[in-house]
Amino acid sequence: MTKTWLEQYPDGVPAEIQLDDKRTLVDVIEDSCREFGDTPAFSNMDVEMSYRELEAKSRHFAAYLQDELGFAKGDRVAIMMPNLLQYPIVLFGILRAGMVAVNVNPLYTARELEHQLSDAGARAIVIVENFAATLEKVIDKVPLETVITTQIGDCLPTIKRTIVNFAVKHVKRMVPAFKLPGAISLNTALSDGAKQSMKPVTVEPNDIAFLQYTGGTTGLAKGAILTHRNMVANIEQAQAWLDPWTEKGREIIITPLPLYHVFALMANCLVFLQQGGKNVLITNPRDIPALVKEFGKHKPTAFTGVNTLFNALVSNDDFAKLDFSRLKITLGGGAAVQKAVAEKWQKITGIPLIEAYGLTEASPAVSINPLNLERYNGSIGLPIPSTEISIRDEAGNEVEPGQPGELCVHGPQVMAGYWNKPEENDKTFFADGYLRTGDIAQFDDKGFLHIVDRKKDMILVSGFNVYPNEIEDVVASHPKVMEAACVGVEDEKSGEVVKVFVVKRDDSLTEDELIEFCRQELTGYKVPKQVVFIDELPKSNVGKILRKELRSTS
Repeated sequence: MTKTWLEQYPDGVPAEIQLDDKRTLVDVIEDSCREFGDTPAFSNMDVEMSYRELEAKSRHFAAYLQDELGFAKGDRVAIMMPNLLQYPIVLFGILRAGMVAVNVNPLYTARELEHQLSDAGARAIVIVENFAATLEKVIDKVPLETVITTQIGDCLPTIKRTIVNFAVKHVKRMVPAFKLPGAISLNTALSDGAKQSMKPVTVEPNDIAFLQYTGGTTGLAKGAILTHRNMVANIEQAQAWLDPWTEKGREIIITPLPLYHVFALMANCLVFLQQGGKNVLITNPRDIPALVKEFGKHKPTAFTGVNTLFNALVSNDDFAKLDFSRLKITLGGGAAVQKAVAEKWQKITGIPLIEAYGLTEASPAVSINPLNLERYNGSIGLPIPSTEISIRDEAGNEVEPGQPGELCVHGPQVMAGYWNKPEENDKTFFADGYLRTGDIAQFDDKGFLHIVDRKKDMILVSGFNVYPNEIEDVVASHPKVMEAACVGVEDEKSGEVVKVFVVKRDDSLTEDELIEFCRQELTGYKVPKQVVFIDELPKSNVGKILRKELRSTS
């Protein structure tokens, strides 16, 4: 395919990255800690941790894993926690020791947790006490040898730590009772590790850095093997895109999206680590008033989020009163950004909402819009440097230019495969190495990519393809609608019909009013035949609307 998208690249962005074949995430971590020293690296609950402190504490944790536990290069260590200062300490300690990080969603059920820990063969887990009761249910069924616990406030100064931990445990009662005999506290592990020396480990670019588990929407979650080379390549690809707009050591990014999710892990944690930026960690992203206060306090230069988070912020009256003079970059991903939300965001902040696209299996970034975009354009942007895109049919043949087909990706950021899943690898990769994303996309005549929808979410109405993203975008543009989600339901005459679930912004909205609105914007077969008003849409841990759950109720 001719790379027509290169003509749209902003000045200063190269077509290809120059990837150092020997560089690993360990180099990224240690180089940044040396270069930026006393510059704040992470902030949480008004407490800052410098790059120098991060280097020391992660080194202590690496030494603990090596010397106290006797773990070796390649061993898997799980992390189960929200955004806290403990997270980068533990993560970077694991990587510096040459081990493999296994990120775990803290909201997992016991069944989901058992599957992931067993599948990964994790030897240890670092877990926040709030979720330890879930681990207790499966501790005898998984291969864990060591459990390391931490409390929410453990990285805070003594007095604040005591107050926060007491409040979380005894006032808010957010820590269910649990019994995990032999568990050690993270602070004890760090103290013990400080008495040891981290042993040098030869980490190679093709060594595994992460087993990053997918959401498992079509079955049990699968572990994507992300190597050091995959991750470093994606950092460099993102860096190439950001360089004309950012300044090393001076950027501030607010991170409400969980770092255990690949979007924030890459875009916020690793990319801005190399930038020498300050990363403001938000532990509870659902507390929108508190998030607004943090936004006002830190005046970020960059912000990432998903559509539902942007929608919640622009619907908050106090958010509109903030000073956005330092904000340069707003990046949306994880799920489709809706036009109505993007327009409200730009009206309030003066900054366009730049949409990007990625997936766990690509470390995750695949495409992004130019950062000098004047306004939201409904596209997921241009393939990033050193990324090959092919739009294909089921047989693997490229479709005609401008036609929709499955988005397939090739590049240095594409995973090595799924952990212990050779049959899944055969289904996921074409013979020429292109990754099948499962997303239906098409190029426009300027080389911009547009996602039509997920293959599995497509609705078939009387033989016509209907893509939920389009319907949701139209419904969400109604001034009385807060949020909307679309699914297909069985119908005797047409096979399927469109059903929408709507959260009202104005209680006066009626089903007839909304359907009539859709008739003005959509072809007849796309118009919703069923409308259900609900108080809240089901969402994943990062704010993706869970159409699967809505389908199960239909």
